[in-house]
Amino acid sequence: MTFSVELWQVVSLLLTLVGLLATFGKVLLVQIQKSLDQRFRAVETQAASWQDLERDFLRFQADMAVQYVRREDYVRGQSVIEAKLDAIAGELKRVQIDGARGKQ
Repeated sequence: MTFSVELWQVVSLLLTLVGLLATFGKVLLVQIQKSLDQRFRAVETQAASWQDLERDFLRFQADMAVQYVRREDYVRGQSVIEAKLDAIAGELKRVQIDGARGKQ
């Protein structure tokens, strides 16, 4: 049994194999590119959400400083009012005591 192959058959077989390898390589590269694109989109979305969170936190810090100052001012004002009320109550007690001594 003799097996003979001509040169053009070998060349066409090699060209076919090279073509198949090139096609598989291209398909593989396309799949890798799609995967990378999906990952980059996910990273960009995550980065945008982190930026939003950071912006919200900075706003919170600015608002917190203003609210803290307001609260501190309120506490200071309330302390002054309470001190004045305590002074008035003390004066009223003194007047009541002096009035009770004078009636005797």
